Amino acid sequence: MGMDHTSRADRLNAEDVATTNTVERGRSTSPDVALSIVAHEHRRAVLRILNHTDSEVMAVSTLIERVAEHVQNGDQSADEHRQRVRTALHHIHLPKLDACGMIVHDTETDQVRNVTGEPSQELLTAIESYVARE
Repeated sequence: MGMDHTSRADRLNAEDVATTNTVERGRSTSPDVALSIVAHEHRRAVLRILNHTDSEVMAVSTLIERVAEHVQNGDQSADEHRQRVRTALHHIHLPKLDACGMIVHDTETDQVRNVTGEPSQELLTAIESYVARE
């Protein structure tokens, strides 16, 4: 009987988590999460590029090219820089943006769609205006 109770509790927790994740996608991102997300130059570039595109979705390959143009490449060759941006976006930045609900990354079509809420948009605009003054 004790095992049934534990199993049922585990199932309820898993269902709660699934429900929470679904509900969270429909809400705006919390300020702490939004701040941590826009703290990195690559993620700000992704959001800025997606905000200023006319289309609903963008191919990840196009996004990589545009991010590579927007961020500094240091002493790397153009190809090295593009490859580093590609790796960072695929393994770090796109998953983080997708997990917090600011973008949707369809891995089957390898396209991204911006779903950033209004408060996060305002935060990004404020940060971008500050960065532009530096």
